[in-house]
Amino acid sequence: MRACQCSFCRKHGSVAVSDPAGLVEIKLADPEKASRYRFGLATADYLVCRDCGVYVAAVMTEGDKSWSVAIVNALDHRADFTGLVEPVDFSAEDGDDRRARRRARWTPTIFAEG
Repeated sequence: MRACQCSFCRKHGSVAVSDPAGLVEIKLADPEKASRYRFGLATADYLVCRDCGVYVAAVMTEGDKSWSVAIVNALDHRADFTGLVEPVDFSAEDGDDRRARRRARWTPTIFAEG
């Protein structure tokens, strides 16, 4: 579990998890309620609920492939995540380094129809 130290993640109190050997399926019941926010190097979409403001996941897409981190606070079973949280700072990365790290460490992701 990681706590990114950028201003967006700190303001949301987010703790992210990923598993490069896993697979995440993101299914938006109502895509109109999902805000896709980009900032900084604009290398990922940050999915935020338009109704409640909860930050749910960050998704990077390249061509037909996507990777993501899930935000523990948004999960129904967040209490199951009891490990230590590692503060991380990625501010020194450029866009290429950031994308390479995400391809290596984030979870492969598919989008399902609502």
